[in-house]
Amino acid sequence: MVTIVDVAKHAGVAPSTVSYVLSGRRPVSAGTRVRVKESIQQLGYRPHVGAREPVSGRANVLALALPLREGVHLPVVMRFVTAVATAARAHDMDVLLVTADQGAAGLRRVAGVDGFLVMDVGMDDDRVPVLRELGKPAVLLGHPATVKGLTCVDLDFEAAGARCVDHLAGLGHRSIGFLGAPSVVYTRNTGFAQRTLTGFSAAAMRRGVTSTALPAEQRHGSVRAVVSTLLRELPRMTALVVHNEAVLGWVVECLRAEGRRVPEDVAVVAICPDELAERLRVTSVQLPAEVLGRHAVELLMAKLAGHEPPSLTLLPPKLLSRTGAKNGIQNNFATNAVE
Repeated sequence: MVTIVDVAKHAGVAPSTVSYVLSGRRPVSAGTRVRVKESIQQLGYRPHVGAREPVSGRANVLALALPLREGVHLPVVMRFVTAVATAARAHDMDVLLVTADQGAAGLRRVAGVDGFLVMDVGMDDDRVPVLRELGKPAVLLGHPATVKGLTCVDLDFEAAGARCVDHLAGLGHRSIGFLGAPSVVYTRNTGFAQRTLTGFSAAAMRRGVTSTALPAEQRHGSVRAVVSTLLRELPRMTALVVHNEAVLGWVVECLRAEGRRVPEDVAVVAICPDELAERLRVTSVQLPAEVLGRHAVELLMAKLAGHEPPSLTLLPPKLLSRTGAKNGIQNNFATNAVE
């Protein structure tokens, strides 16, 4: 099936320009309009019936549903918000940020927008049925257990959890701890947290690695207690995977307080933004908030133009090594090497 993206590439323009030609929502130069229409004809593109005529009554507003609830780390989610707002502005769209933790009711409250972007998605998210009910174009940053009939984009968190273990096991580590998100995040059955833990646990079993996984609250005392428990339950622990960027600095501090040098005694691999890992000099799986935010907006604009994107787009995890030898196990960490 020919898509709006195919037409854009053929005409040498952005997908949004094709959308503007189809909808008449924004002026396009005569030459560009002719070029786009020629590409549509040559490729045999058939836009959705709703995209063939100028759209009237559109608000030019997208709703970003991001409930600010316990366990959400604001500095990281604001990177998504900035990326979404910037990408939306490039399409002449404003963004309505919906932060109340009202679930399905929160979406109904702003049903007059042109489309929805939904974050902090649960495995059985109660907002999914109302998205179907409202019938508005929507894109989820994250994905529930079932994605049929939805459009979702996310980092492949299950692969990310496994990637951390495979990296460490490849360096010779045989006892690896996992310090996860706050317990409420797992209680809510949040997709990214559950999938990371699943990937970590499956990879540890596959590689024959001894492991223990524990949640950690966003308090120094909790982190200290979790680090102590992990060292007690895994007395030979030489590596630790951290999926809780809010406490990463405390993790390193608490390990040192327990007499463990980082990275000489305990290798730390985190799933977090690059600049945080760079500041602490720990190996990390990149959290591509900007890429995900921009891609979510492009998918939503394609849906508004009548195109139906894939149900699920997963970005593969990229691991960036920053530290030297780990506990004398193996000295093959390549500085600043993306794996």
